[in-house]
Amino acid sequence: MSQSPAQELVLIHALDGFLTAGAAPRLAATQLRSGHGTVIKSFDLDGLYDYRARRPFITFQSDHYQDYEEPKLDIVLEKDNAGTSFLLLAGPEPDFGWEGFIDEVQEVVEDQGVTLTLGLGAVPMGVPHTRPAMITTHATRPELIDRKNLWSAEVRVPSSVQSLLEYRFAQRGLDAAGYVVHVPHYLAAVDYPTAAVALLDAVVDRLGLQLDYELLRESQGEALAEIEQQIAAQDGEGVLSGLEEQYDAFTRGAAQSLLADDDSIPTGEELADQFEQFLARQRKNDDG
Repeated sequence: MSQSPAQELVLIHALDGFLTAGAAPRLAATQLRSGHGTVIKSFDLDGLYDYRARRPFITFQSDHYQDYEEPKLDIVLEKDNAGTSFLLLAGPEPDFGWEGFIDEVQEVVEDQGVTLTLGLGAVPMGVPHTRPAMITTHATRPELIDRKNLWSAEVRVPSSVQSLLEYRFAQRGLDAAGYVVHVPHYLAAVDYPTAAVALLDAVVDRLGLQLDYELLRESQGEALAEIEQQIAAQDGEGVLSGLEEQYDAFTRGAAQSLLADDDSIPTGEELADQFEQFLARQRKNDDG
């Protein structure tokens, strides 16, 4: 496994937008953010952010407005527990001006002597929450891939500013890599700490950073217990069993994609639909 030397500066980006299933990048960025880092670059969101599509919250108190949650997108110089420096780009994914945004990131990369740009993302997949989180690694050069990918299909997917950034950096001879964690379909719209922990573990393994995210790790238990309660309440054990069978067949090499070939095993989409239905019923019951 390749390691980045401690003296080399890495930029980690975790943007809240398209590649954010289970809120994994946002949860991971929270653990990477110290709260007292030095802002290296602030992006002007007026030309990048769609305020009507993603309206920031503001509080109305009796007869006035207060506490506007102003969206911010910054590159911040952070340090881990051992004093190792790294740059963190976190905040909302730009809705507009992608090419200009990437140019601005490149300016920081070159000005600060960044040797590697590392992206964190998460996508919904037909995987069960009862199995270890799977990560797909990608990079601008094969030498930057530090772990074997179990899933290697070729697919055309909607682009994101993260994927375009890596693509443009490859064209410009800049090193970039990233991790995408696979999040269960049925948990894509809720906070899923397990996926965030998987991303942070990958970052720590690669960069050797000393980070404290034990509270996030501990929160997995409560989240998983709630999931199990909802499954049991809606008699979803059979659906989960089918998804586990599909996943296990894939990891054994019995299939070439996340969809098992056996017609007796439901597809990931069918299983996800069933999960979403019984979780929706559970939420409706809770609201009632």
